Amino acid sequence: MAGPILVFDSGVGGLSVVRALRRCLPEAALAYACDNAMLPYGQREDAWLVQRIRVVCEAAVAASGCSALVVACNTASTLALDVLRASLTIPVVGTVPAIKPAAGISRTRHIGLLATSATVSRPYTLQLIRDFAADCRVTRVAADALVREAERLVAGEPPHRAILHRALAPLWEDPHLDTVVLGCTHFPLLAPWLAEAAPWQVSWIDSGEAIARRVGQVVTALAPRQGDEPSFVTAPDERLDRGLADFGFAPPRLLHPA
Repeated sequence: MAGPILVFDSGVGGLSVVRALRRCLPEAALAYACDNAMLPYGQREDAWLVQRIRVVCEAAVAASGCSALVVACNTASTLALDVLRASLTIPVVGTVPAIKPAAGISRTRHIGLLATSATVSRPYTLQLIRDFAADCRVTRVAADALVREAERLVAGEPPHRAILHRALAPLWEDPHLDTVVLGCTHFPLLAPWLAEAAPWQVSWIDSGEAIARRVGQVVTALAPRQGDEPSFVTAPDERLDRGLADFGFAPPRLLHPA
């Protein structure tokens, strides 16, 4: 029997991908797992992260009985996709910054990349820029503070507008910038506040819809959605419980990675 599609992230950012999956595959059963005990991933050492991501995902896959794994985290995807695909027997779908579609729609050829410090300078990201946006000016902005603001929002607290304005400020140095890549899955959760903070209208591009379409292509048998769905955490957090419930998930169970 087919199992749910498991969405994994270090925190709540993967819920933006859950939202896209709900739109694209509304009848599909989902499960959610986050390594909230080790949030944020973007400030940890690469080799340690690869091992951590592998053991947490293996534990979550076993606990959920899933038929596919979505790594809804840019940092985890750029580091550990190959390791996960080697260790798991189910399809693994990753996340990368939406540089290609952003370059495709930018009229001024100036785009912004808003991501965590671990993503904006990673060789994988720089190669994406060379491959798909070589004719564009790309302003790369590390905005780690927005991760915390998205976590606050899911926990039921409004984001701090002053923090959002400070994080976005480097994007607005050139009024010709017309497109911004949301290169962290946490950031689309803040979309209305980000748009409000922009001094002019820009296109905000994220990977959620592309991920959902890819899942629809690689998962041939979808388990039907039935009531509240399972979720998993690596550390208890009542605020996170409320946020997961808002996205249709049952109270989380505690994972014990090997």
